Amino acid sequence: MSDGLTYEDAGVDIQAGERLVDRIKPLAAATRTADVLGGVGGFAGLCRVPPGMDEPVLVSGTDGVGTKLRVAFLAGRHDTVGIDLVAMCVNDVITVGARPLFFLDYFATGKLDVDVAAAVVAGIAKGCELAGCALLGGETAEMPGSYPPGEYDLAGFAVGVVERSRILDGQAARVGDALIGLPSSGLHSNGYSLARKILFERAGLGVEDTIEGVGAVGDALLTPTRIYARAVQAALAAGPVHAICHVTGGGLVGNLPRVLPDGVGAEVDPNAGPRLPLFDALQRAGGVSDEEMRRTFNLGVGLVLATPPDARAAVEAALRDAGEEPFALGALVAMPGAEGEDRVRYVG
Repeated sequence: MSDGLTYEDAGVDIQAGERLVDRIKPLAAATRTADVLGGVGGFAGLCRVPPGMDEPVLVSGTDGVGTKLRVAFLAGRHDTVGIDLVAMCVNDVITVGARPLFFLDYFATGKLDVDVAAAVVAGIAKGCELAGCALLGGETAEMPGSYPPGEYDLAGFAVGVVERSRILDGQAARVGDALIGLPSSGLHSNGYSLARKILFERAGLGVEDTIEGVGAVGDALLTPTRIYARAVQAALAAGPVHAICHVTGGGLVGNLPRVLPDGVGAEVDPNAGPRLPLFDALQRAGGVSDEEMRRTFNLGVGLVLATPPDARAAVEAALRDAGEEPFALGALVAMPGAEGEDRVRYVG
């Protein structure tokens, strides 16, 4: 009998990977769209450009979940971070007016736990279903010694398509446009380094502890990022939309200027939309200033649409029909010479 080493001796379980692929296949199949060609298991995924477009432009985006994963590890819950992964990529892609086509994921770990990985991918498949795109493929990397036991990392890649003549690049945004906000579900996937420091270190809480008005810490922090793809498509069909902003790391002040032309800024009502109790709890427990809160968290605003005032009612109606609860956030104003965060002013 040979005493030679095997791949499994080195920490890579090929059979576990094969079992995971078997678990993933029906999840991916459930997200299949009319544009997907072929199935899971090949070296590459195939998706056609949808027919009927004059000059289709492909749009891509990539992101991760960040230190929200640390909370998932502490809670031993892995079924929602996949939704976050899709959301963070897709919500970026839709800001230029694109419709998501397909999604790819990358899952890396030191030792593959099939049940954990399958739970993560099930969340990814759910996110794709919510976004209306296909889970076209992905990569599972088992890399012994690269990650602490029980931990993993995620990366996602979304591709969408938009008619070239309908690309939103922010240059159409103009003074007088109304700003429509769409609610977030919580922190989404940003600001977790500060949130964890406040709750776990300063306040000494654990994931099973509760906060009055908020509930269990783990539940609040693991609430999935909302996916706005279907609602945005409805809004674009209802009336002119001049710009769309995904409120991620940097908050509203760090992201809204990215989709506005020079000389244009925003006046925002600080009391607009829902103020989720979690943000108030974080501010109190951490003694965080209003300014720092605004540049770190979304504060209840997950997405912003800029639209002409006379189209606002139609766009809001379409958003409501799509299941959203839009609210008046503010308006675009002239701000010659203003730069960066100074282009977003809180008034009221």
